[in-house]
Amino acid sequence: MIKTKELPLVPHLRSPVRPIRTGSWRTLRPVIDHENCNSCFICWSLCPDGVIAKAQGKLTVDYDYCKGCGICSHECPQHAIEMVRND
Repeated sequence: MIKTKELPLVPHLRSPVRPIRTGSWRTLRPVIDHENCNSCFICWSLCPDGVIAKAQGKLTVDYDYCKGCGICSHECPQHAIEMVRND
């Protein structure tokens, strides 16, 4: 488990390359339980596509570009992110 003080100050991926929309191939998507989220930003810093953002004091996921890898859910220390089937 990564300790908060070891996290970078910015997400790992902020590419100048134009991002690619996910399309219809994603099978799971992350859903954030804002009641359990403590805003530690571990999910934000580890997201390989940089699709997690803070908006109006809450974390949000840009589903247009999220590939559903589940890293955010797996690494969340509060278990506040659940991967649900993409219907």
